[in-house]
Amino acid sequence: LAGLGAVVGVVSNRAQAYGLTRAKNANIPTLYFPLKPYKDEGRAREEYDADLARKVALDFRPDLIVLAGWMHILSPAFLDNLGDVPVINLHPALPGEFNGANAIARAFEAYQRGELQARGNRTGAMVHRVTPVVDVGEVIASMEVPIKADDTLEALETRMHETEHTLLVAAVRKMLQAHAAARA
Repeated sequence: LAGLGAVVGVVSNRAQAYGLTRAKNANIPTLYFPLKPYKDEGRAREEYDADLARKVALDFRPDLIVLAGWMHILSPAFLDNLGDVPVINLHPALPGEFNGANAIARAFEAYQRGELQARGNRTGAMVHRVTPVVDVGEVIASMEVPIKADDTLEALETRMHETEHTLLVAAVRKMLQAHAAARA
C-alpha cells in the first residue's frame, strides 16, 4: 500500500489482541478501549460507540477505518460520530451468506449437511462498508473459497484466513485509491 497511506493506529476492545502486539512491535500507536467499564457502570452501548468513534477520530485522524477481528456490532452512534470517514469490515462469508458470528463454522456445517452443493460447495470472504445492519453493506471485494471433500473445519479456517489476508489488502488498496482520486 506504499504511497497510498499508512496504518496510523490499531484499536482493540481486547487487551490481549495480537493486533495490538504487532502494532506495538511496528511502532504503530495503539488504543485498548474495552466495553466492560461501560457495562459495569450501566452506561449505554451507544455511549461507548460514540466515545470510541470520537477517540479514534481525534487520536488517529484516519482516512479509512478497517474492522478486522472486531467482534462487537457497532451502533449508528459509532458511524454518526466519524464524519465522512468510511468504515469497512472483513467478514468470512460471501455476500448474503452466513451473516453474523461463526460464519466459517456455519458454512462448514452446511457443507456437511449437503446444503452447499447447489452453490458449488464453496464459501468465501468479503470486505464491505459497515452499516447499522450487520454484514450487508456495499461489497468492496469478495473471493470464493472451495470447501474440499477431505476438509476439516481447521483446514477450511486456515484457507479462509489466508484468503482474508489477501482480500483485505486488495480492498484497502481499492478504498485508498478511491480516496486519493477524490482528493485530487
